[in-house]
Amino acid sequence: MPVTLCEAHELINGAHQRARELGTHITVAIVDEGGHLQALGRMDGAPPLSAEIAEHKAASVALIRRDGTALRQMQEAWPAFFSQIDRAAGRPILAGAGSMLIRRADTVLGAIAVSGGLPQQDDECAEAGLAGLAAGN
Repeated sequence: MPVTLCEAHELINGAHQRARELGTHITVAIVDEGGHLQALGRMDGAPPLSAEIAEHKAASVALIRRDGTALRQMQEAWPAFFSQIDRAAGRPILAGAGSMLIRRADTVLGAIAVSGGLPQQDDECAEAGLAGLAAGN
């Protein structure tokens, strides 16, 4: 079962709260286990392109079943593979900070991705979103 809409909003709210604490403006995308957009929250002042970037990062993580850091390592190790995988996936594959799988036990429910801050800020905001969801369960 994918993340519920209510849970998706909890993830977004947790990430946005951390962004406010860090003094940055972000967009958060939540996708289901198949990489389909479930919810998107763009803070006032977040870069316009951050919405598309967050969605593509989240979908990439969900489809390949690797967090952004592991996906980036795969991209560096196999550049020829990554230069073609977006054609197989039918969408851009983006590996980047702030993109993580959403899991319940060993089951992948979807992914969260953050865009708009510095890489470390994107990571912190995604982790905050996940921590808020875990605390609520």
